Amino acid sequence: MKRENVDVTKRMQYMLTMRPVLNKDALFSDGSEYYRCPAEPKAGETVKIRFRTQRNNVDMVYLVYEGKKQEMEICGTSNGFDYYETEIIMGNEILRYHFEVVYGWLTCYYNYQGVSMDHEKRMDFEIYPGYDTPKWAKGAVMYQIFVDRFCNGDPSNDVETREYFYIGDASVRVHDWAKIPAVMGVREFCGGDLQGIMDKLDYLQDLGVEVIYLNPIFVSPSNHKYDIQDYDYVDPHYGKIVEDCEWGILAEGDRDNAHAEKFIKRVTDKRNLEASNALFANLVGEIHKRGMKIILDGVFNHCGSFNKWLDRERIYENQEGYEKGAYISADSPYRYFFNFYDENRWPYNPCYDGWWTHDTLPKLNYEASRELYDYILQVGKKWVSPPYNVDGWRLDVAADLGHSNEFNHQFWKDFRKAVKEANPNAIILAEHYGNPESWLMGDEWDTVMNYDAFMEPLTWFLTGMEKHSDEYREDLYGNSDAFIGAMKNNMRALHMSGLYTAMNELSNHDHSRFLTRTNRRVGRISYAGAEAASENVNPAVMREAVAVQMTWPGAPTVYYGDEAGVCGFTDPDNRRTYPWGHEDRMMIDFHRDMIRIHRRYEFLREGSVKFLWNDYQGLCYGRFSHEERLIVILNNREEEREVEIEVWKTGMSRLEDATLTRVMLSYREGYTTEEYEYTAKAGVLTVTMPAYGAMVLYHKCPHPTLFR
Repeated sequence: MKRENVDVTKRMQYMLTMRPVLNKDALFSDGSEYYRCPAEPKAGETVKIRFRTQRNNVDMVYLVYEGKKQEMEICGTSNGFDYYETEIIMGNEILRYHFEVVYGWLTCYYNYQGVSMDHEKRMDFEIYPGYDTPKWAKGAVMYQIFVDRFCNGDPSNDVETREYFYIGDASVRVHDWAKIPAVMGVREFCGGDLQGIMDKLDYLQDLGVEVIYLNPIFVSPSNHKYDIQDYDYVDPHYGKIVEDCEWGILAEGDRDNAHAEKFIKRVTDKRNLEASNALFANLVGEIHKRGMKIILDGVFNHCGSFNKWLDRERIYENQEGYEKGAYISADSPYRYFFNFYDENRWPYNPCYDGWWTHDTLPKLNYEASRELYDYILQVGKKWVSPPYNVDGWRLDVAADLGHSNEFNHQFWKDFRKAVKEANPNAIILAEHYGNPESWLMGDEWDTVMNYDAFMEPLTWFLTGMEKHSDEYREDLYGNSDAFIGAMKNNMRALHMSGLYTAMNELSNHDHSRFLTRTNRRVGRISYAGAEAASENVNPAVMREAVAVQMTWPGAPTVYYGDEAGVCGFTDPDNRRTYPWGHEDRMMIDFHRDMIRIHRRYEFLREGSVKFLWNDYQGLCYGRFSHEERLIVILNNREEEREVEIEVWKTGMSRLEDATLTRVMLSYREGYTTEEYEYTAKAGVLTVTMPAYGAMVLYHKCPHPTLFR
């Protein structure tokens, strides 16, 4: 018999006959403050690294990093677990580490993927020196507002019908607040504005919102405002119009915006622009008085064809105080802000580079203009500084900026420096699809909108639907193994600093409403119709999703109206108005109660997470510190069933009975927050889960862990 086979045989005999079997489920560590202290160290700081095992179950634990193998010592014992600890000095470079656990003849490894017999280096834990994200943003409850559709607080600033011409037709003032968005409704305006947000701050505060995220608010011709016209001013249609024209709308059939005198007056008169900025500053002040934060949407990859630097619509051409736009003249000071590919077409040169070839979205040409580069850095600083003092930026299509990957990274490094110098506590949060790891090293973005490690996996698991409602997959519906695999893999790319601040949304302005996805119907408003988005939806599944959203690591972000039961296919249908006076009161109450649970248990903001049980349409995970834990159980089946959960894996004792208090139970017909006590025997909890049910239980350890 070969030596290797003899060794394997001896090891197995030792494990099975000579001593208790290694309890691999008791092994645990992560990048939270409970197992890495400080969790976000700076270069030169001493860092304590901890590791958990079953008590008296292993011989040695080593921390392995930078070619070193450092023995760890027991620093505390509690609830049948040993806690090992060692210290390291954080250097200037990224530190990668894993654990080596020795059990007799057996050696196993522990890193981000958990326990393994073969060490996989790419799954090691990582520490980025100096990568720290704002404390206030960790686990913060956010609320996204698409301004035009939230609340009309000042009808005097509403866009008028035929006020201007855009993308094939004239602007339209919508008088029916409940109107379903048109398929090509980019120029339809319902009148939502900053005053409307101001009027609803009591509602948002009562809901439990901590951070308001606004879709773009700067001067723009569309209702979505991702086609910015002027980065320096809030759109007076959202702000304040103090100087107006009683005439000047376009005649029927007139497509020339040079004739749109009312529009030109509203968006170019500095009195309107300054008054709108002042109103915004007042709004931010009121938000801050309530202990809330606000972040803005930064669209810096491209602007709009109405932009004063380009001026394709000739809005600024004859206005006092404005330079000629690059479309107008080759001598424009903004000539190199854009890439023109035909030098022989001036004046009025239409041959410029558009983002994804859209001529209404001219791509900004940073490489050719240091002036543009510096200007946008100043814009980034301006809005996080007095008198506006916003608390951060959400960056639209951030990875697309520039014409090369290298340039993109350099820009965001400089943007971060500019913003953080002005407001060190500001958050920089990027829209990104795919692996964001190369931007999340502590010197560019803080975090991302969490599509890959939240919205997509949860949607597939609970509904089987793709996030636009463009596809249904039976193989992913209820597939908890696929859900766990996707979450673990994609969470690793965020690191703990990015994970705790990641924007965890169920819906937003780019994807179908989650409640619509619960009907498991593929469709878009263009061919399925608006009514189909509301047919056969399942609010109980929505409540399951909200229960996860409010207990998962990250910043739970409610898209306006989700809490009121708003449905809708992907954009533009997902941009329906908030149904004031026609809300789903149960859904609002459920959101409010789950937000209260989220905010009541502070450890949810930076605590550990561990999957405890799963099967087809079933899932359970724990969120925990050393002393407290929440257990979240989902049963997405059509029938009730009994489940057994090994809750001891969150650090609870198996040596004595433990009481867990149910703080929320959702079921097909509704939900309750009435408390009910369950007893875990030997660390195992048995509960009956209702159909389409979600349960949240709380436990506080009577014997706190004491570290030496």
